Amino acid sequence: MTVHVRQENGVEIVELRGSLDGKTAPEVRGQLQPVLSRAEKLILDMSGVDYLSSAGLRLLLLTYREVTARKGKVALLGVSKDIQMVMSHTGFLGFFTLADSKEQAANAVA
Repeated sequence: MTVHVRQENGVEIVELRGSLDGKTAPEVRGQLQPVLSRAEKLILDMSGVDYLSSAGLRLLLLTYREVTARKGKVALLGVSKDIQMVMSHTGFLGFFTLADSKEQAANAVA
């Protein structure tokens, strides 16, 4: 799993690549911590995520809660249909705004 963080126009963008599972979720959480402590507008680019386990779902939920606790907004970009299905079955889709393009994601967190 690789994590790339950048900021554009006051929006934190985190690109995730690989599998988000029990092994990688704690590592990703550690890498996200500095971003989560300041993010008010967060886009998680998941177009490179090929697998999401329950540990990955938990990470997404913790991320959502931390950002929204400060009245921030979170959007997920490029979530595959398979992962959307998993998120739908577990009720997680209701928490997140999904976007198919960077512009949609930026508008969602604006």
